[in-house]
Amino acid sequence: MTTPKRILLVLTSHDRLGDTGKKTGFWLEEFAAPYYVFVDAGATLTVASPAGGQPPLDPKSDEPDAQTDATRRFAGDATAQQVLANTVRLAEVNVAEFDAVFYPGGHGPLWDLAEDAHSIALIEQAARNDTPLGLVCHAPGVLRHVRGDDRRPLVEGRNVTGFSNSEEEAVGLTNIVPFLVEDELKRHGAVYSSGADWAEHVVVDGRLVTGQNPGSSEATARALLELVK
Repeated sequence: MTTPKRILLVLTSHDRLGDTGKKTGFWLEEFAAPYYVFVDAGATLTVASPAGGQPPLDPKSDEPDAQTDATRRFAGDATAQQVLANTVRLAEVNVAEFDAVFYPGGHGPLWDLAEDAHSIALIEQAARNDTPLGLVCHAPGVLRHVRGDDRRPLVEGRNVTGFSNSEEEAVGLTNIVPFLVEDELKRHGAVYSSGADWAEHVVVDGRLVTGQNPGSSEATARALLELVK
């Protein structure tokens, strides 16, 4: 009998959308779709966030027009809701205990995880350990300060995707977010690509898997899972 794969999911603890007075957080589909890809594959999951406990949900991601099969399944899944309500503190996580790491997006990570020393160190250690890393939508932005052992940007020369400038413009937040994911990845030397707005687009470069938008969540998780079989 094979040992279940251990996967770490890292969520934001940030709930303020700049100075707008509106709420943000993680995007529900980007957590729920990968969660079920991993659970249904028999993986053991740990969910972490900088503050621990219940991470903030972007309320827009729970509106009727944002619902998917995965979010509807989550709404009726008391076990998954308990897992989400009791995230461990990121500072207490040892990445060496996991077979893969996945970062869901939402706008929240641009404010906290992108600057969080524990997150940066965790990703750098994962890269040293050759641990597969998946990030979707805004989450690739958390790589902005991550360096390789050569102290060059981890994304330099790597093929990646993430929430595009045109998608950010479409949701009206270009001038609200602290940085644009597409621009930041390019600024650090990444070979950035994107598909059509809101279309599924996933890029795999070695042990790094990135997805462009919420609709890419499930495919990004499945691509990550392929690397840990």
